[in-house]
Amino acid sequence: MVVIVGGVIVLVSVLVGFSMAGGKIGALIHLSEFVTIGGATLGSLIMMSPVKVIKDLIRGALQTVKGSPYGKAACVELLKLQYALARLVRQEGLLALDSHITNPDGSALLREYPKLNGNHHAREFLCDSLALILDGTVESSQLTEWLEEEIQVVEREHNAAVDTLSKTADSLPGFGIVAAVLGIVVTMQAIGGPVEEIGYKVGAALVGTFLGILAAYGFVAPMAARMHALGDQEILFLKAMAVGVVAMNDGASPKDVVARARRVISTDCRPNQAELKTMFS
Repeated sequence: MVVIVGGVIVLVSVLVGFSMAGGKIGALIHLSEFVTIGGATLGSLIMMSPVKVIKDLIRGALQTVKGSPYGKAACVELLKLQYALARLVRQEGLLALDSHITNPDGSALLREYPKLNGNHHAREFLCDSLALILDGTVESSQLTEWLEEEIQVVEREHNAAVDTLSKTADSLPGFGIVAAVLGIVVTMQAIGGPVEEIGYKVGAALVGTFLGILAAYGFVAPMAARMHALGDQEILFLKAMAVGVVAMNDGASPKDVVARARRVISTDCRPNQAELKTMFS
């Protein structure tokens, strides 16, 4: 929603400013410019990106519109779930986790936390992490290293999609110039015609440059920055999850597991002490 509001503000500001200067909105609408810039941008994006990166890019772009699934509500659920899992381990041992890990869809415990349980990626990471400690023989230092490596893979894949979108933003002004040059070529073909016609074609050519720059700096580059911020939020969420799993492997108390994981969560999503007291009282 924030992305939509921001995009609308950018577009309305530009159009209103253009109108205030005496321009007519219809003068900015030239289908040929949209086809040239849009088609060239899409083609270059396909050429530079593997299929997985394109899929991640589409998912990331949709996520910027929908909002992050790793907000405060999800972080609170994570801490509550880690507390419940740590209590289960304390009472029944590590093997009590097995049924929840091997069949997460059938786990009554996981169903109590719908935001996390409905996030397939986060749930899979949690189950895979807990599976590493089931036999009770893994050293916490080794476990930390394994989980950090897994998080680095997630971060690398996310950054690949963000980098692709950033490169696309960088290319848009250039494609705008391409559209403008083509417009000037068309203008040269009509150089002997009426002045009004020449003016119209020059204006259409300049619209190509305008559209390329506006799309780059008004929409695509901000979306790439937004995707990067959401990715950072996801990484912190996974790190908090990993810290909790390592704490369980250390035999920490449920409250200590929560305390360790909470320190990794970003401050805007982290419950304060009063909220923690209410959660676990």
